[in-house]
Amino acid sequence: MYKPISITAVASISPLGTSLSEAWNNYKSPQHHISENTFQNITALVAQIPETSQKFIETLRQSDNKYKSLDNTVLYAMYASREAIKNAGWNGSDNFGINIGSSRGATHLFETYYDDFLKNNKAQTLSSPTTTLGNISSWVAHDLQTQGPEISHSITCSTALHAMLNGIAWINSGMCNKFLVGGSEAPLTAFTIAQMQALKVYAKQKATLYAIEKSYPCRALDLNKTKNTMVLGEGASMACLEVGETKNALAIIKGFGYATEILEHNISISSDAVCFQKSMQMTLGDTNPEEVDVIVMHAPGTVKGDLSEYNAINKIFCNKTPKLTTNKWKVGHSFGTSGMLSIEMAILMLQHQEFIEVPFIEKQKAPRQIKNILVNAVGFGGNAVSILLSK
Repeated sequence: MYKPISITAVASISPLGTSLSEAWNNYKSPQHHISENTFQNITALVAQIPETSQKFIETLRQSDNKYKSLDNTVLYAMYASREAIKNAGWNGSDNFGINIGSSRGATHLFETYYDDFLKNNKAQTLSSPTTTLGNISSWVAHDLQTQGPEISHSITCSTALHAMLNGIAWINSGMCNKFLVGGSEAPLTAFTIAQMQALKVYAKQKATLYAIEKSYPCRALDLNKTKNTMVLGEGASMACLEVGETKNALAIIKGFGYATEILEHNISISSDAVCFQKSMQMTLGDTNPEEVDVIVMHAPGTVKGDLSEYNAINKIFCNKTPKLTTNKWKVGHSFGTSGMLSIEMAILMLQHQEFIEVPFIEKQKAPRQIKNILVNAVGFGGNAVSILLSK
């Protein structure tokens, strides 16, 4: 990396709420945010944004007549983006770049329009412009009144961290000195959940809302589980990137890496996650692996996914494995948003100098200090990204 880059703000809307203080308080609790809900005729465990957050989104939807036709994916992105630039002290005249991705895009709206087409054999007027993936960043740019470059993309579950890579590249090129990056996902529809169930990766046992007892339906990072326990979540998360080491930096991007591996199956990576080994090695660069205090794992809650990433970490860090954690047992897997929610979790640990553990995993000795945190993400296609954050 040729130029140091600061993260000057993060903001999100997720099952943890809408502010960093809410998120931190929820991370401090052993409670999860997974509940059972029914979508059309499909009943499943999911992690939804709370009712108070849903009201914020509905207020945003009603604030402009043009916004009434937009999918939640776009509205979640708008909400989180507004909060992020406010926290960073940016305004539209800064002409910062925007790269917001989504694995699925306007899932709910697309399915609604398609159902209507099957019934009437005629498409509604706005069915195309409101379901194209590119409308996320363009609508956010419209809402924020900025004139910088706009990028929307989908690289499955590593989408948000690929957005961060793009922001880093634009800043290093000198074409921009500020970039808003992140992901947005609203995948809680019957068809999307059915797709995950068809892959046999979805959790089946019932959940007790906010249960503190033994009921943790998503067993992300539990390497002894014998069944897949992935649960879908929703939300959006954004980060503001600025060139240099700024005074208001929440964290400095110390390294980044990426890799893709040749797959033997459409959804799986190798047993020792070669893509993660390569992305983590690239991220570390000249950094001594022993300087990494914590790794926020992708850990989707599947048997093979969690174990392969763990094996890759052991290959790179040998016998001095950093403390390991994840947030998917608490907030589910929000596809393209998940990597940026992990970045937010890492920044909170750096700020508070406190390790957030997984409650059903054997207690790890807390690190003496938290100076460097590695964040991982990977998706269908074996496209891994690793980001190293420094205090």
